[in-house]
Amino acid sequence: MSPRKLSKKKRKQNQQHLTLNAAIGITGVLLLGFIYSFTQNSAYNGVPIDVNFPEQQSPRELAASVYKKKPIHKVKVEILNGCGIKGIAAKTAEFLLLEHQVDVVKTANADSHNHLKTQIIGRNEKIEGIALISESFGVPLNDKAIITHVPDETLGVDVTVIIGKDIDTFSKVFDYISK
Repeated sequence: MSPRKLSKKKRKQNQQHLTLNAAIGITGVLLLGFIYSFTQNSAYNGVPIDVNFPEQQSPRELAASVYKKKPIHKVKVEILNGCGIKGIAAKTAEFLLLEHQVDVVKTANADSHNHLKTQIIGRNEKIEGIALISESFGVPLNDKAIITHVPDETLGVDVTVIIGKDIDTFSKVFDYISK
């Protein structure tokens, strides 16, 4: 090879090495910046905040004593939204738990949102469940327009409640869910 070609090749290699060395240098400076920033942020202690809890006038009750006063009924209930109002099944379940100590095991949408009438459906032979839910809704037990009995043990519940578009006629429930 001629000396001229050799020096051209060497210059090109030196230029490539110079570019690579510059990239490594810049990366090193950035890395040092990140390390410095991280150490500054991790050493920050924050602003102290004083938290004052209000004093209670009466001692707290244990969950067991609260349960003895108002035990949760052993009734399995499902609430189905048949009217299309968003969240109404969950709010009704909350009403049954907080106001009547009924633990709802399932909330979901009904087969459609076109149910005009609210229905309370007994799913097995336990009449206590239907009585408790009808009392919660303010419906007499002999109201056959609302309370029916359609046994279906496969559902795993004692009572199914389908919330209809007439939910505003049940003042106990409607007042609670309107809050």
